[in-house]
Amino acid sequence: MALSPAHEAGRLSETAGRYLEAIYYIAHEGEAARPGGLAEWLGVSRPTVTVTLQRLARDGWVEVAEDRSITLTSGGESAASDLVRRHRILERWLVDVLGLDWAAGDREASLLVHGVSQEVVDRLDQHLGLPRTCPHGNPIPGRGVIPSDLVRLDRMPSGAPAVVVRISEVAEHEAPQLLRLLHELSVTPGRTMTVRRLGQVLGIDVEGEAIELDRGAARAVWVAPAAVRLD
Repeated sequence: MALSPAHEAGRLSETAGRYLEAIYYIAHEGEAARPGGLAEWLGVSRPTVTVTLQRLARDGWVEVAEDRSITLTSGGESAASDLVRRHRILERWLVDVLGLDWAAGDREASLLVHGVSQEVVDRLDQHLGLPRTCPHGNPIPGRGVIPSDLVRLDRMPSGAPAVVVRISEVAEHEAPQLLRLLHELSVTPGRTMTVRRLGQVLGIDVEGEAIELDRGAARAVWVAPAAVRLD
């Protein structure tokens, strides 16, 4: 009998879980996970990543291709999905109920995700009303997928209105201060914005409020043209 995602995750060490979660995030941004990128993401050396990946492959969690790209097996995907579900539900609680900003919520969720029981996560989930996404718009596994027609904000033409859908999970990890900045500027899911000025620094109108974002920050924001907004 196949194990449930919760049981799959329960078989993992905390270190293995961190690797699977990172691979999941990178893959769901449409990028290829590789040892060098994982080393930077996790703050460890490349030799450490190599040894750990060998162990994860041996135990059936990941597959490493000849070009060094890393993919999750079906068991690895299930376990990673459970960890991501826990993380995003905890973020919603920390941000929506306790009032932490996005960056602090993400950081604290990372600390809690491996130590909270399934019962507590499920009860929090019910208490929050079964949210569909984390605070910055990334779907909770099992409750939707990332729409395929989203566009990075820096690629929107000047004058075209768009609706913020999600913030890149990879970008938020690489630059936690970016989460805080976007939260402070109200660049949040559901907000409508229009790029007024293109260049290295974009001039943007967010529902009547003028702000500026450099292209690096704008690349982290995924939007949908306002005409095809999904509720």
